[in-house]
Amino acid sequence: MRGVRTVGLVCAGVLLVGVAAFALALAIPPKRPPALEFIRAPLAAQDYSDLPAPQAFAARDGQALAFRFYPSAARKVAVLIHGSSAHGRSMHALARSLARQDAAQVYTLDVRGHGGSGPHGDIAYIGQLEDDLADFLAYARPRHAGQPFVLTGFSSGGGFVLRVAGGALGESFDGYLLLSPYLRYDAPTNRVREGGGTAWASPAVPRILALGLLERAGIRALHGLTAIEFAVREQDRAVLTPSYSYRLNTNLAPHGDYAGDFRRISKPTALLAGTLDELFVAEAFAGLIRPLAPSLRVEVVPGVTHTGLTVQPEALAAIARALKRLP
Repeated sequence: MRGVRTVGLVCAGVLLVGVAAFALALAIPPKRPPALEFIRAPLAAQDYSDLPAPQAFAARDGQALAFRFYPSAARKVAVLIHGSSAHGRSMHALARSLARQDAAQVYTLDVRGHGGSGPHGDIAYIGQLEDDLADFLAYARPRHAGQPFVLTGFSSGGGFVLRVAGGALGESFDGYLLLSPYLRYDAPTNRVREGGGTAWASPAVPRILALGLLERAGIRALHGLTAIEFAVREQDRAVLTPSYSYRLNTNLAPHGDYAGDFRRISKPTALLAGTLDELFVAEAFAGLIRPLAPSLRVEVVPGVTHTGLTVQPEALAAIARALKRLP
């Protein structure tokens, strides 16, 4: 009898330790990384004097979501998704270039939780960003009847585009363009790994793993907890989005099985990255993707940095060429 009681006490102790460890994982927030000038400076140097006026469409929940439109003589329509922490304004140089080169008519979106699209850093549920994109298509498609739409995303926006291309909305666009896409905290394409992230992003990995376990158990009440902090300057924190909740961080990225997203792509898709990318290893994308999506075209642009992919002339020319090759 004493042995049974001892075993019971041991089991109870192990359970208590496990619960305490799980609670600790949930309690520890992400650390704020030091600001990265090489991310901000190329965008700060751009001319925004001809930035189109912001417009808005209504999502299904009634929230007004912001976008800008760049007209062009091109028949094709490109929808640009910005990177983490940013907003559609950061895509201005790229959008203007694509429109001027008649590569596409361009929409730049402020993804929900960024810029002019609702409170910063959070969404209501995982999957809301796809719902927003479907609502935008319902708004924009009638204005471009019969014209091909290409979804294009940069960095985390590229990861979201991969999520869309390999998900339920995959057939909704005629092509996809990934610009130095973020895949996952442990992806082999990451150049720097600091606590399970890059120099730009500091995720609370234990918290994310714990919330993932709760999600698989159907528990979503804690999805509003902060999951990641970005290397944003203090003076920019009110304008940019310096941190994401678990649900926004999960949604603005590929599915956990990003390899499966690549395998499920059914539309023409291309990927571009720069050789001087400070966050990702451009040369690693082709080796990773070739076995998963052999028809996906990967192009490495010499001399181009991470943010430079959206502003450097050689990158803008390469993206325009890639976009013109897509349907």
